[in-house]
Amino acid sequence: MSTPVGTAPSSTASSSTAPSSTAPPSTAPPITAPPSTARESGVVEGGVGRSARRPDGRLKVTGEFAFSSDLWADDMLWGATLRSPYPRARLRGIDLTAALALPGVYAVLTADDVPGTRTYGLEIADQPVLAWADVHYQGEAIAIVAADHPETARRAVARIEVDYEVIDPVTDAEAALAGGHLVRHVPVRYGDPEATADVVVTGEYRVGMQDQAFLGPESGLAVPAEDGGVDLFIATQWLHVDQAQVAACLGLPPELVRLSLAGVGGAFGAREDLSMQVHASLLALHTRRPVKMVYSREESFFGHVHRHPAILRYEHGARRDGTLVYVRARILLDGGAYTSSTPAVVANAATLGIGPYRVPNVTMDAYGVRTNNPPCGAMRGFGAVQACFAYESQMDRLADVLGLDPVELRTRNAQAEGSVMPTGQVIEGPAPVAELLALVRNRPAAPPAADDPRERPGGVANTTRGEGVVRGVGYAIGIKNVCFSEGFDDYATARVRLELINGEPAVLVHTAAAEVGQGLVTVQAQIARTELGVGRVTVATADTAVGSAGSSSASRQTYMTGGAVRAACQAVREKLFARLGPAADPGLRLVDGRVLSGAGDVVADLVELLGDEPLEETVQWRHRPTESLHPLTGQGNAHVQYAFAAHRATVDVDTELGLVRVVEIATAQDVGRAVNPQAVLGQIHGGTIQGLGLAVMEEIQVVDGLIRNPSFTDYLIPTILDSPPMLVDVLELADPHAPYGLRGVGEPPTISSTPAVVAAIRAATGLALTTVPVRPEHLTG
Repeated sequence: MSTPVGTAPSSTASSSTAPSSTAPPSTAPPITAPPSTARESGVVEGGVGRSARRPDGRLKVTGEFAFSSDLWADDMLWGATLRSPYPRARLRGIDLTAALALPGVYAVLTADDVPGTRTYGLEIADQPVLAWADVHYQGEAIAIVAADHPETARRAVARIEVDYEVIDPVTDAEAALAGGHLVRHVPVRYGDPEATADVVVTGEYRVGMQDQAFLGPESGLAVPAEDGGVDLFIATQWLHVDQAQVAACLGLPPELVRLSLAGVGGAFGAREDLSMQVHASLLALHTRRPVKMVYSREESFFGHVHRHPAILRYEHGARRDGTLVYVRARILLDGGAYTSSTPAVVANAATLGIGPYRVPNVTMDAYGVRTNNPPCGAMRGFGAVQACFAYESQMDRLADVLGLDPVELRTRNAQAEGSVMPTGQVIEGPAPVAELLALVRNRPAAPPAADDPRERPGGVANTTRGEGVVRGVGYAIGIKNVCFSEGFDDYATARVRLELINGEPAVLVHTAAAEVGQGLVTVQAQIARTELGVGRVTVATADTAVGSAGSSSASRQTYMTGGAVRAACQAVREKLFARLGPAADPGLRLVDGRVLSGAGDVVADLVELLGDEPLEETVQWRHRPTESLHPLTGQGNAHVQYAFAAHRATVDVDTELGLVRVVEIATAQDVGRAVNPQAVLGQIHGGTIQGLGLAVMEEIQVVDGLIRNPSFTDYLIPTILDSPPMLVDVLELADPHAPYGLRGVGEPPTISSTPAVVAAIRAATGLALTTVPVRPEHLTG
């Protein structure tokens, strides 16, 4: 069942003047999994609201899809990277002689060979293309090689001799903060800082370093061009920000650095930063031959950013009836060696750090620091994931002290439409926190475990017969911002062309938006079908030949690039209708290749109206403006949109062996409008399992700045055997400012699934469990 949605304007300007919402009351019935494909009468086949088939789906499941690691060019060389074995050292000398003498080696380059800016970075250009004086983390790139075979390139790297002066690394975040290695501090001050309460609970929580663990390691192909530039085919999340950084490092104008999106094998934030983009391009320009680089799995662990580890200290004060009076918190995020996305992660942790609750008095301080640990940056739900584990643990602790049901405590304090965030921002549009909690709580309880070793913690490979197994149920709910924040000029560009091909109307959509597995190519086609009434839609390869679409992050692409495609289609449609003359019906629509009046009468045939004159429009589309945060109080309308999700987890715990089995997860999420219901479910399932991984198994083990488990043998991620049955409720409560009323979907499932699983383990064991992931030794003492 579909619910009415609000509309957003089609102009390229901010949508702050959008009409008021036509969203239904928050009691609207949810969509339950699996959703119906018959969503509403009159919806275009394959259009918005339908579970349109993914054009890349069959190729990916059959193994025929071309990922970036499959790229090939005639006369191609292979690139490889020398990386520091130390987290901190001074480079006293580099000897390339033996590497250059190896047959088949065409180039060995160091920082001295970088023709342009020798550093790059998403927000601050502080990361060396190749280290020249010091190394600041294990795995930092020092030299690059091009050879005629990948094994030759690796052997050449091994022959490079580096004289290191090893220095004691700074690996403790608290020591880094005390030592002045601050990247950003975001304070939030709201209400009375001296407020008192009847009941007070405090806690300190820790979140480990999680890896994005995408399945396609970093790879790409750089091809030198006759005009002195380079064509780079790359798996990334943001083509234009890559282009700007690569061009600066190469000393070339951006127009001579052309990027095309290659097949991406997952991202989750780790492809926002550069990896081998500059390296491959340098080698290609130096050798005048195409150069391909493909990281091994181990190198991938060193070659991209990870989720920030965090130390979080919270104090919650409440009345005896459970009403929250104040929250005081301090969040410390370890950003590793370089800035990356740390400033934005700190802001998210600070502004979302009390959760989706009404709290009249807030004192929050969030810090990001620089250490000699591996660099950390964007990962799904960044900043909000770490904070949610802490504030939801606190809510459970407070419920226990007050003798209240944990869901009841959350419901009493739940935000709703019109609630005020601790930044002073008023939540506009639905905020169904209480409804989402009710949905997961009211699901039937998970059935008892069968007398089957496969349904016991640890499975058939372990020794338990169930005698030490106890069950627990836990709840959590989270909040996440959508799109870029704090006054960032966040926009997306779309070019849409409507023409006749072999006598049939066809649409070409061209954007630079990165399809990283989330189904964005499908969504763009759905929007074009809906707006132009044409079934034949092609989405061109994303590249820098069209304007920026921004990053495939922050749950923003369906909102932003979807909004841009919609606006471009509407501009094309208006030009088409103008051919009917000034007396044309203002309610004209395009449906199945025909122009219909507001009454549904056929006014014209699209083929005849279009003729031999294609129509094309390029639109740059922006969301409503945001504001920077006040530097002393953290006040300001910093975010575009808020998204909410709730989870209920049921677990069985073997208290003797310290093993956990997640039996079932129920989840509910408001998506505003399910543009592609099946894809929405996929995002919810995938995000939830990623949160489950952080709860019970995923952590990069870093000791004295050294990664101890850079492989999928030792860094564990959930498999299908770890994935429980999942019950999903999807609410569609329209956001009045968003295209089609939609709400970003990708990140919220990851945020609240982690604390829900840990809450269930606590309920089963009675243990405090203040650290994730929860390890066997945490459960057995």
